[in-house]
Amino acid sequence: MRTRRVTWLILGWLLLGLFPLVLAQTPKGYALGDAVADFRLKNVDGRTITLADYRAQKGIIVVFTSNHCPFSKAYEDRLIALDRQYAPQGFPVLAIMPNDPAIYEDDSFENMKIRAREKGYTYPYGLDETQVAKAFGATRTPQVYVLKQTKGQFVLEYVGTIDDSPQDSGSVRRRYVEEAVSRLLAGQPVPSPITKPIGCAIK
Repeated sequence: MRTRRVTWLILGWLLLGLFPLVLAQTPKGYALGDAVADFRLKNVDGRTITLADYRAQKGIIVVFTSNHCPFSKAYEDRLIALDRQYAPQGFPVLAIMPNDPAIYEDDSFENMKIRAREKGYTYPYGLDETQVAKAFGATRTPQVYVLKQTKGQFVLEYVGTIDDSPQDSGSVRRRYVEEAVSRLLAGQPVPSPITKPIGCAIK
């Protein structure tokens, strides 16, 4: 009986010791309904982009993506389609590359410019030099945050994946970002405001 009590005490101490580590490793960032703070990015065309630049829009589709990630590459055409569909309605796409180029050479600023030109991106593609991804709590590429402008602030309304088929665009059944933006444009709540992003870890 005493041995069992000692065992439980040891387990308790271990759990108490690990709990702060678990908390420290939990990605923090914006929660649904939070207002997003302004940020600055270096776009592939050399301009500086800020969130305030979009104040004339109804909202914005922020996607953290990268050159090297196969999941990001699989979604490029779908992101272009999203921008073409919703930018005229006031919800343009803004792509952000959050990785350290020293880790992935494909993600260098020069390669970002080449990729944007070759694929014909219809949206800005900014380099995250100020840890915007960390402020959002992004952990994957691609990972999407749909923001709605409310009283001069950009409020988080959706976070997660683009759709339910990360590799095959022909097998998509749920288009989560389209659902979110369409509902917001109609003044309705987002049906699935949080989904699990599937992609490459941000480094």
